[in-house]
Parts: sequence; C-alpha cells; structure tokens
Amino acid sequence: MNLDKRALVIAYLNEHNIPYEIHEHPPLPTVEEALPYWEPIDATHCKNLFFRNHKGNRHYLVILDHRRQLIIRDLEQRLKQGKISFASPKRMERYLGLGGGSVSAFGIINDHENHVHLFLDNRLKDAKRISFHPNENTATFVISFASFIKFLESSGNSYEFIALYDDEPAGI
Repeated sequence: MNLDKRALVIAYLNEHNIPYEIHEHPPLPTVEEALPYWEPIDATHCKNLFFRNHKGNRHYLVILDHRRQLIIRDLEQRLKQGKISFASPKRMERYLGLGGGSVSAFGIINDHENHVHLFLDNRLKDAKRISFHPNENTATFVISFASFIKFLESSGNSYEFIALYDDEPAGI
C-alpha cells in the first residue's frame, strides 16, 4: 500500500495529538531553495542529514538549524561513532521511507524497528517552534519544540542532544 507520505505524517501527528501548521510551497529539495518560502514562517527551520557508519550497520539522522554548516570530520569526532558517510538513497528509502531532497525528522515514523538514532544540535533546545518537510518537499510543517519532543518520544527511536560546534556547551 503506497499512501501519500504527507498523509501518513498528518495521520501520525493527529493520532498522537501533536498540533501542527502547514505551509504549502513548490517542491524545494535544498535549504537554499527553501529560504524565500521559510522567511515569513516564525520557526527554527532544520537541516536533516542522514548518515551511515563505516560498516553500514548503524544509521544516524543529524538535525540542526539550517543556518549552520557541518563538517563531517568534526561530526565524526563529536559523535564518537567512527567514520561516517552520507547514506545512499537506497538506505534512505529502507530506513526512513524517503527519497533525496525530502529527509525529515518525520521519516522516523517509517522506521518500525527503531533502527535510526537521532543526534540533535543542542541549540535546537532554544527553539520555540521547529519546522520540517512532511516527508515530501512540497510543504513545511511547524510544531512547537515541546510537541517535537513528544513526537520523538512517541516514535521509540533513540535520540540525544549534542554540541555540534566548538562554540556551544556540551550535551547532556
């Protein structure tokens, strides 16, 4: 059964009583293309990067503020998971049910075995509202940060907040 990816996110959020707002826009596969559409939306917009370890047996979703740049070598040292690389489209489909240009925290609703571990930038804790694609890049969904934590808890996936940059405090 191939249900609409957005409809699955909506159904999940509704089932878990997680309020959201929808902002429609044309397909936006990159942060740069999304910027003009995000400008009027009052939320911290996230960059979502999907990685695999060297052996290919562990997968990580790294979520950070879209304005931050990430150096993979620095990330490897901070994660202490060994060498990592971007996961292939085949792995994105297998673990998150997503294609390129649509990676989102909401993809973990498709990870029924809770295989993917999430690393979240500590700075996101300061956000009042946070935004993601609804597993397709034709809209932006905004939820409160408290609702985002509720979403993470409901998913069953493991997650942790970490300091991704030298200029921020260590994670808890």
